[in-house]
Amino acid sequence: MAYEAKMQENDNSVIEFIEAIEHPRKRADAYKLLDIFTETTGYPAKMWGPSIIGFGSYHYKYATGHEGDAPLAGFSPRKAKISLYFDSGEADRANLLSKLGKHTAAKACVYVNKLDDIDLEVLQQMIVQSITVLRETYPEV
Repeated sequence: MAYEAKMQENDNSVIEFIEAIEHPRKRADAYKLLDIFTETTGYPAKMWGPSIIGFGSYHYKYATGHEGDAPLAGFSPRKAKISLYFDSGEADRANLLSKLGKHTAAKACVYVNKLDDIDLEVLQQMIVQSITVLRETYPEV
């Protein structure tokens, strides 16, 4: 049986998704992130799976043979925290995260409570770095 990725780009409406966010501050932060990511990446926003707003895309293929597509950068205004998705590379990640502000981090995600907690210029640097790293790691064929 073939593996099908759960996170695939789709034609669902980004605006309808944001409008469905119940909490007013989280909805306002989502619109602000939409503007920041659109301006910084130069790509239009697309829904990936049911809850990730992604910008641009790349195709990856691992040594195991697993391959798929993913956004170059993105975010998801989840109930608990806002998830930010980017790959800033190991060398710059710690440096940029140290300047970002209040957050928690996992391997590919950074979690923030609200945008007022972080430095938006550093966020933009992380978005740009993600695109650079992913384009170098997975050049288009």
